[in-house]
Amino acid sequence: MKNAVETALNQQISKEFFSAYLYLSMAAFFERLSLGGFAHWMRLQYEEELTHAIKLYDFLVDNDGQVELQAIAKPPSEFGTPVEIMEAALDHEKEITASINALYETAAKENEYPTQIILQWFISEQAEEEKQVGDIVAQLKMVGGDGPALLLMDSQLAGRTLQAETDPAN
Repeated sequence: MKNAVETALNQQISKEFFSAYLYLSMAAFFERLSLGGFAHWMRLQYEEELTHAIKLYDFLVDNDGQVELQAIAKPPSEFGTPVEIMEAALDHEKEITASINALYETAAKENEYPTQIILQWFISEQAEEEKQVGDIVAQLKMVGGDGPALLLMDSQLAGRTLQAETDPAN
């Protein structure tokens, strides 16, 4: 594996772990707001991001790359309203999408075909995540300050389950 790709993969692993940490912090904040459904949704998002980090970790190991874990920045612990939190989550997902796309470009430039294959799964996953969070943001904006509607959304988000993440690279 070429150095540039290995370095970029290690950086992405760190970003995925930070994403998990950020969503766990958001879950804790939602708990403080007594919005357990939103907290549950974020806890599952946390677990999903851990899975993404490990998927890249395993890919590096399986392809004779060197894993170099990096420090994970402290996420914020204070957020705003539910819509502001979800907008921050959407902005974060867009940053991760841009990072995955840049990583793909590096892999393409370096002719690292196996890396391009696994990153195609991540590209699809990011499109799905942006849509999910974007839908929640749009619904929160429709709800506005209506407490009963917010509680209904909270109840709906409490029903989220983790879907098995399948891909040909597993």
